[in-house]
Amino acid sequence: MMSELRLTPALGYLIALVAGGLTTLTASPFSLWWLGPVAVGLMYLGIHALTPGQAAFKGWWYGVGLFGSGTSWIYVSIHDYGYTGVPLAVFLTVLFVVTLALFPAVVLWLYRRLSGPHLAALTFAGTWVLGEVLRTYAFTGFPWLLLGSGQVDSPLAPWAPVGGVYALSLITALTGTLGVEFLRRRWSAGVAIAALWLVPLALPTQWTTSREPPIRVALLQGNLPQLIKWTSEGQRTAANTYTQLTRSQGDEIDLIVWPETALPMLEQDALPVLERVQATMAPETALLTGIVQRDQEGRFFNSVIGVGEVEGEYRKEHLVPFGEYLPLESLLRGVIAFFDLPMSSFSSGKEVQTPIRAAGLTIGSAVCYEIIYPDLVANRAREADILLTVSNDTWFGESIGPLQHLQMARLRALENGRYVMRATSNGVTAVIDPQGRIIARAPQFETTSIQAEVTAMDGLTPFTRTGSWPAWLLSTLLVLPGIRRKKEGKREGRNKKEE
Repeated sequence: MMSELRLTPALGYLIALVAGGLTTLTASPFSLWWLGPVAVGLMYLGIHALTPGQAAFKGWWYGVGLFGSGTSWIYVSIHDYGYTGVPLAVFLTVLFVVTLALFPAVVLWLYRRLSGPHLAALTFAGTWVLGEVLRTYAFTGFPWLLLGSGQVDSPLAPWAPVGGVYALSLITALTGTLGVEFLRRRWSAGVAIAALWLVPLALPTQWTTSREPPIRVALLQGNLPQLIKWTSEGQRTAANTYTQLTRSQGDEIDLIVWPETALPMLEQDALPVLERVQATMAPETALLTGIVQRDQEGRFFNSVIGVGEVEGEYRKEHLVPFGEYLPLESLLRGVIAFFDLPMSSFSSGKEVQTPIRAAGLTIGSAVCYEIIYPDLVANRAREADILLTVSNDTWFGESIGPLQHLQMARLRALENGRYVMRATSNGVTAVIDPQGRIIARAPQFETTSIQAEVTAMDGLTPFTRTGSWPAWLLSTLLVLPGIRRKKEGKREGRNKKEE
């Protein structure tokens, strides 16, 4: 048995920083999915030679590498569109990165504190996934750059409709840790890896079935400048742009979709525009649009409504901190311009909402950021035969953010065996089929539209039925056998002192 590789702590931290960057490379636009197991393997290598504190620091450096490279777009949002100067924007971006890096730091600290070398390859992978679950839900959650998200184009992708993104994360992590054990000449690890990667060949290619006839849809992309969007000029430009784009669609279109807050005004102010547009549409054509609603109590909602033969509406449930609501508002409101963004006082919609019906489709909706939450989308998919997400990715600028966002929307389509219609303000507008493949895509930063045929899908994937809890349970079961008994912990402590 090969003993645990001993690296100097400084070298281990450097390796962790690199591993974080490698994880970013698994995501769009790079899509180097095979680097996922490599990144985990680098984090697993030498972990048992570290104290819990050193393991935490290694985890923190991994987080800095991951979020520093993978969420660099936050600077664009803060500086370019948040009315914030360069020094403060840099400070807030760094604060964002180093704070998120605490998640892997805590996870690795707990791993070293509670686990030993017994069944370590399994325990480490399970702990990794539970750490991703923690990041998904703690403090409103941030499930961006989950390890499994980068596997949408890999041979592991058929696992997605079975267990979702966390199952993909678990299998990727297991491949990394078992790969290290295989290099230590523990040959059974190679058998386990082969099984994990060969099983997808036997899985169904499609868990749901299409219901004919197909529906012809058009998604519109206005490409309106974010900085003037909420001005009088921006409102006029938006109304003219989306009116003209809608008129240019043929009479054969069954459903037209405008993106999130396509008309930068309240619903009551937008109704005259929508009524004029409806008068130019074919009688059987329906239109859905993102809009801001205000109820009788004065609360604002980020919503999706329709005109024509449309039943129901959707109000966004999971809001974005600072962008759509301000935590500790009484303390932070007015401190800096970034805390006073337009429309940053939304209220949350109800957790259970009746799906929208339009053009013969029952539509599960997710507004912008919501599409990155796998279980939220699965909840919508159980009651719907197609998925819709509207977004304003203008906040990302020309960064990699919109491409990462699109990749996660593709995974939601694959997980649930549903078409996903994705309408955005300036890209990436796309139609995704139930296997996560893009069948129509608009170029970014252009005023344009795309058309495609979609069909309602019958049946549910295993993931849609259960959500993520089986993957969470399996991860927990992998962790439990590796937890050290009290005597083992004392023995390891004595060994470290002797060294």
